[in-house]
Amino acid sequence: MQNTHGAIALDASACTSCMLCVRECPDWCIEIDSHTVEVTEPGARRPRSVAVLDRFTIDWGLCMYCGICVEVCPFDALRWTGDTDYSAAEVDDLRHGVERLEQFGTTSD
Repeated sequence: MQNTHGAIALDASACTSCMLCVRECPDWCIEIDSHTVEVTEPGARRPRSVAVLDRFTIDWGLCMYCGICVEVCPFDALRWTGDTDYSAAEVDDLRHGVERLEQFGTTSD
């Protein structure tokens, strides 16, 4: 793997929908939708609310690859990969969702 940033990959299971990446992004290229569910753990006195990620999208047409989102994520849900093959024929195809973002860095060359 080269020593380049490439693309930003997402680990959706680590994302808590805290919205830090969205708030800190200077280009506003990240969009997150989530909902909350009540979870009651065995032995707990009351249920707690947990955010469930519904949608996470990065618009590569807007992103300036500054890496602020990667740096501010307290749960390491975002990381740099060496992947650089995310081009698209249409501008609308530069918006990558959870499925595509989770694929970055998982394919072997």
